[in-house]
Amino acid sequence: MKLSVVIPVYNEVDTIDKVVGAVRRSAYPNKEIIVVDDGSTDGTREKLKQDIEPLVDRVVYHERNKGKGAALRTGFALATGEAVVVQDADLEYDPNQYGRLIQPILENKADVVYGSRFKGADPHRVVYFWHWLGNALLTLFSNVFTDLNLSDMETGYKAFRREIVQSIQIEEDRFGFEPEITAKVARKGCKIYEVGISYYGRTYKEGKKINGWDGLWALWCVLKYNCLR
Repeated sequence: MKLSVVIPVYNEVDTIDKVVGAVRRSAYPNKEIIVVDDGSTDGTREKLKQDIEPLVDRVVYHERNKGKGAALRTGFALATGEAVVVQDADLEYDPNQYGRLIQPILENKADVVYGSRFKGADPHRVVYFWHWLGNALLTLFSNVFTDLNLSDMETGYKAFRREIVQSIQIEEDRFGFEPEITAKVARKGCKIYEVGISYYGRTYKEGKKINGWDGLWALWCVLKYNCLR
């Protein structure tokens, strides 16, 4: 099964080459790599043009910063693999776990797979209590409306059958993508699995971008896409 790896990028000049190198070296053999630069201004764009473009299948440049959801919308539309995985450009998720993540899709058991940071025995960096609590509350709130029993709705590591993700209109431009896509795959009746993954969370000093306002917007998105659509 061919795997499309979509990498949304915004101001990751210190990590983009490491991420792309890790994706290229990952054990999963048949993959295409699609990078979407979301209006970076820190030198990421120049590095992509000079060093990264020859190493990947496609690089797309947004003229201005629109947000992670907008970058994923662009990348998903270009994917040609039977399965599609989101790979953040910040080194928090390990590309060597692609095989584990899409195994339920390979076995024809799942349409969508969530990589849970809160399941399994893999290493998890200890970072922010309030992020953990907010994540837990958002996941619980989402589960109430979707009637799913996810442990990590907000995970950045999600895999989809291509025909599923390309059939969904993604409306959110920023981090509201996570509750939106969860509500929409649940409504479609997709077969959803979770697998435990490792997680190497960043601090804000190291470049983490999500903040409290994004959490509040995610809460609104849970209501919006489960109750108002």
